[in-house]
Amino acid sequence: MIDLTLTQLARAVFGELRLAAGDTPETVVGGLVDTDSRLMGPGGVFVAKPGETTDGHLFVDAAVANGAAVAIVERPVDASVSQIVVPDVVAALADLAREVVARVRADGDLRIVGITGSNGKTTTKNLLARILEGEGETVAPKASFNNEVGAPLTMLRVTPTTQFLVSEFGASGPGEIARLAGLVGPDVGVVLMVGMAHAGGFGGIESTLFEKSQLIRAVRPGGLAVLNADDARVATMAAIAAEQDASVRWFGRGPRAADVRADDVEVTASGTRSIITADGVSAPLHLRVLGEHHVMNALAAIAAATALGVPLQACIDRLEQVELAERWRMQPLGSDRVRIINDAYNASPDSMSAALRTLAQIVQPGERTVAVLGAMSELGEYSEEEHDRVGLLAVRLGIQRIVVVGPEARRMFLEAIAQGSWDGEAVFFATQDEAYEYLLTELRDGDRVLVKSSNSAGLRHLGDRLGESFS
Repeated sequence: MIDLTLTQLARAVFGELRLAAGDTPETVVGGLVDTDSRLMGPGGVFVAKPGETTDGHLFVDAAVANGAAVAIVERPVDASVSQIVVPDVVAALADLAREVVARVRADGDLRIVGITGSNGKTTTKNLLARILEGEGETVAPKASFNNEVGAPLTMLRVTPTTQFLVSEFGASGPGEIARLAGLVGPDVGVVLMVGMAHAGGFGGIESTLFEKSQLIRAVRPGGLAVLNADDARVATMAAIAAEQDASVRWFGRGPRAADVRADDVEVTASGTRSIITADGVSAPLHLRVLGEHHVMNALAAIAAATALGVPLQACIDRLEQVELAERWRMQPLGSDRVRIINDAYNASPDSMSAALRTLAQIVQPGERTVAVLGAMSELGEYSEEEHDRVGLLAVRLGIQRIVVVGPEARRMFLEAIAQGSWDGEAVFFATQDEAYEYLLTELRDGDRVLVKSSNSAGLRHLGDRLGESFS
């Protein structure tokens, strides 16, 4: 965080300052801001967030021992550190992020990119950050820090010399994207797609569309909306951009004209090759991140970066250095003998379909496709239908072994059986341990194995175990 006095900090979060011995209202703090006491260092700001299983107020002393200079709390605690008392520490975190970003923006050359979409946010964020890091100091979220806590914590990492802030905006409920994007008013808003992810929580696809469009409503007047030309729902956001006095930059692969597009896409086990054209200039790209669907994420990153002044060839050179977008996202494990693709950090109907299609595309003659599938979460009333669709798709793609894990995913197995996989091609296991023991004896040389589920299903750990066993 930038340097602030305790008085400035208290004003920013609308809190009551309670000074510790030796501090004054003009004492300056400016270290890391975090909710984890273990991460504190000299001058740090500890946010005592209450949690589901514990309470940050219990760790103020630990934070001080690690260097914290001030604690933001909802109630005073008995600790030898200055405290700022607020009604809600999460709201205070957002207020502080708004203040810090505004100060850096006013005094420096900070440009902000916000990214949202039903799938691909984290990959696109990582690809864009890799491009922008070559231009200047860039701040981007760690992992998937895209919620009401993670997004402000990322924003608070900006310094007076930061040139680019890349923010990823997820949504666990209605209004969250509007709140988070509203903290900073992005210069560039990127919308990747509107799909079924979280549709259960939002009440349907149209509600999801409304929530994702809030990023474009938050773009600064005169800013830029980077939109997916191939997604009809995303395309409707061009009208919102016009209302915001923002211009539109299109990316895509389909027939609709796009400022940044990909042609001649070829998918292999070593990545995806394509010809990228941006504003009439073309160049080849070998994206080593596995999966055809990541070409669209690369296009979105290139569209944003070139709009910020990065030449196309520089974008391509930096993207070609990326081997893995993020752990547990199309992560190659195992060996050439048995290749494990661990993509079990998240799953929606769209990402499940994309991962299965990638598995079918990369297999070579003599190799066998194996899909280890778990449940997709947050689909609400659409859950049964969408799990059925995945089972159907796996059969139609000709996946040779379908291994379904967990009671919540059982409908995938039943649908695969109904579609003709009744002779051992599809099997079901209630637990990961059972599936692991089966796969240890079932997998053979030449197998290409996809492990895919939502984070809550936990199959990423099964993927790791298989990767280690077949390394």
